[in-house]
Amino acid sequence: MNNSLKSSVPTDREVILGILNNSADTLNKLYKGYYAMVLQFILNNNGDEDDAKDVYQEAIIILYNKVKEGNFELSSKLKTYIYSVCRRIWLKKLNLNSKKAGNITDYEDVFAVEEDVEQHEEKDAAFVKMQSALDHLGEPCKTIIQDFYIHNLSMQDICEKFGYTNTDNAKTQKYKCLQRLKKLFFQHQ
Repeated sequence: MNNSLKSSVPTDREVILGILNNSADTLNKLYKGYYAMVLQFILNNNGDEDDAKDVYQEAIIILYNKVKEGNFELSSKLKTYIYSVCRRIWLKKLNLNSKKAGNITDYEDVFAVEEDVEQHEEKDAAFVKMQSALDHLGEPCKTIIQDFYIHNLSMQDICEKFGYTNTDNAKTQKYKCLQRLKKLFFQHQ
């Protein structure tokens, strides 16, 4: 009985305490515990076993560092957290390598939902910052950016609306506005 317990996946709390106490045993169990899930995901999405090992290693390091820094809050199951981190790392790698990332096969739909929620929250935070940067941008830049990116107006429409002589002038103005917006946006980070 004891042996089967030893090889089982540690509880989330055990993992966090184990990391804090530098327990090699906990880390070993953690490595074994969720690897199969990550391997399955990577194999389903244009990767091989070596990729899975690299991604998993990276995710464990991220988890380890976060716990050690003391700013780790487990808002979901550890399994979900590790899966989400691996998923994000792998998507990033796929995007860097090529456009393979078009259709990702998810291991379990529930993780996709959690990931979407997380992305949505990140987008919300970015949008609030963007609004603040836009407010500081002033006219006509604020309206040009909003018309083009939010209201999907064409450069021709914007050209006519603002009375530019041609679309090239409107494009130049939009470019200048974007540069200013970028500056403001990063000031608000």
